[in-house]
Amino acid sequence: MEQEFASTLLENAVTELSRLPGVGRKTALRLALHILRQEEKSGVALGEAIINLRKGVKYCEMCHNISENDVCPICSNPSRDASTICVVESVKDVMIFENTRQYKGLYHVLGGVISPMDGIGPDKLEIDSLVERVSKGSINEVILALGATMEGETTDFYIYRRLGALPVKITQLARGVSVGNEIEYTDEVTLGRSLLNRTLFSDSFKKDY
Repeated sequence: MEQEFASTLLENAVTELSRLPGVGRKTALRLALHILRQEEKSGVALGEAIINLRKGVKYCEMCHNISENDVCPICSNPSRDASTICVVESVKDVMIFENTRQYKGLYHVLGGVISPMDGIGPDKLEIDSLVERVSKGSINEVILALGATMEGETTDFYIYRRLGALPVKITQLARGVSVGNEIEYTDEVTLGRSLLNRTLFSDSFKKDY
């Protein structure tokens, strides 16, 4: 049965909150009522934070990580190794790898992985911009750091083929990351070791393909 609301404002808030991933209308209602129970300044601060997030955050024009400037703090940091690019699926993965404190190079956020079942092809990902970055000749190594899922490995192989003609070393995470695992579900110690012990992608290609 459709929930009836005494207030149109409350109903609108519940509708918008329920658009968030993993939030149904019952949870959205609890959140909305919780906000109403707080001091007005708390609700206003939450609203302003969301508005500022949406208006102030953009995507780095180099790596597509989130940033408050045209170029993110990682890409603009002169102490980072600009000759190495770690290719990841999402912005969340950048945060995870940074938490390992084992990587000092740059990143490239694809914005997803190839998934024909979901209608996501290579043209919907930031693969062309990756090829463009590497083709400039200043990159020595590209680390393929996608999840060990079928979609992740398909994307790895596609990128490997796209970069194959360029003079760059292509590596991947060591198999400390279990097959079928997403990066976000791998603990930081295991992920750090997998990054440090990365192997040539061509070695796995010879075995698996």
